[in-house]
Amino acid sequence: MASAFDVIVIGAGPGGYVAAIRASQLGKKVAIVERENLGGICLNWGCIPTKAMLRSAEVFHLMHRAKEFGLGATGISYDLPAVVARSRAVAKQLSGGIGHLMKKNKVTVFMGTATLPKAGAVSVKTDKGTEDLTAPAIILATGARARELPGLEADGDLVWAYRDALVAKRMPKKLLVIGSGAIGIEFASFFNTLGSDTTVVEVMDRILPVEDAEVSAFARKAFVKQGMKILEKAAVKKLDRKPGVGVTAHIDIGGKVETHDFDTVISAVGIIGNTENLGLEALGVKIDRTHVVTDEYCRTGVPGLYAIGDIAGAPWLAHKASHEGVMVAELIAGKHPHPIKPTSIAGCTYCQPQVASVGLTEEKAKAAGYELKVGRFPFIGNGKAIALGEAEGFIKTVFDAKTGELLGAHMIGAEVTELIQGYIVARTLETTEEDLMNTVYPHPTLSEMMHEAVLDAYGRVIHM
Repeated sequence: MASAFDVIVIGAGPGGYVAAIRASQLGKKVAIVERENLGGICLNWGCIPTKAMLRSAEVFHLMHRAKEFGLGATGISYDLPAVVARSRAVAKQLSGGIGHLMKKNKVTVFMGTATLPKAGAVSVKTDKGTEDLTAPAIILATGARARELPGLEADGDLVWAYRDALVAKRMPKKLLVIGSGAIGIEFASFFNTLGSDTTVVEVMDRILPVEDAEVSAFARKAFVKQGMKILEKAAVKKLDRKPGVGVTAHIDIGGKVETHDFDTVISAVGIIGNTENLGLEALGVKIDRTHVVTDEYCRTGVPGLYAIGDIAGAPWLAHKASHEGVMVAELIAGKHPHPIKPTSIAGCTYCQPQVASVGLTEEKAKAAGYELKVGRFPFIGNGKAIALGEAEGFIKTVFDAKTGELLGAHMIGAEVTELIQGYIVARTLETTEEDLMNTVYPHPTLSEMMHEAVLDAYGRVIHM
């Protein structure tokens, strides 16, 4: 006999487990199905372990700058296995924490592979057999995995996907990173900082192509200064693998194919949704380019079936998935949540320097027909940034000249992944330029640059 629940969540990543917790808080009997690790890719193989590794690289970088701060450090080195072990330990600790949250919120956990044999039903194949579950509401949160291009597939030895890079058994001497989105640039930053001769290939006309063009240009200059080689408007056509030796990459640069030798390649060319083998097509779920098509409330069109997070399309971000999970849980409980606005979801890249943004780029705002007021403020004009020894970077604001609406904000520099939240709150509250200009920012802080970037848009900047 099938076990009955009010809500079944498939996938225990940052979208799924949050949806399960919120549904339970709202009085629903909830089950969650996970085939691998509680916390999903983000916690176990993505956001969290990469940040742990990048923190090690950041400390290593700062140790080499000790003399700037009146300090001494000699014999500076790194222990790659120890760096990896710390990263894995952080992920393990947090994954265990998710298990505790499931128990605390009375969510029944099924470890296994789920299929949907019919509407309102889930079959879970576990180590002990098959569990049949039913619920009037089912939330798909199965996430996504690395995209692989023909001929560029990861093999775990010479060509790595993100999982291989997170448990690196060697430090690449000469590294090729294919793709300059957040994943590619973060790994490039990590390995380059620890000494790898790093080349990044990007098929678009600039790295970090979703960011504002000025941010991309600044990032490129910073990475080149750090020793990276950046190849834009370039594509890796073929990889000749030589086991025990390395890889010869055939790279099309402006129509001319060049060959370059590397000992390691990291492929970071995007993701594809985990939609296969669930039985979605038979239920009538529409899938477009590996992602489930939904409306603004994450409804699939099949009664009682929702899709959240990476499986439901861009932006592919953990915080977007979590808030969609809360929204759907509240919708199921009969509440009236607001739909998630993609333009109010920030993107953060934890390279050196960090990159963060929310809303429209200047280019997209112009294309949308807005009359703009744009402000900028450099880190070199901020006392706290200079005191920290982090004087490279800038903050840019984009306003609607007619209404004062903050259309977008774009940052590059130290700790901007933390600063961006101020502008996110401003957009959520529909704050105008006048509100932001009249807000008192504490001194000395990096956040003062956010104030100055607004002032600059209206010709009132003080420290520049």
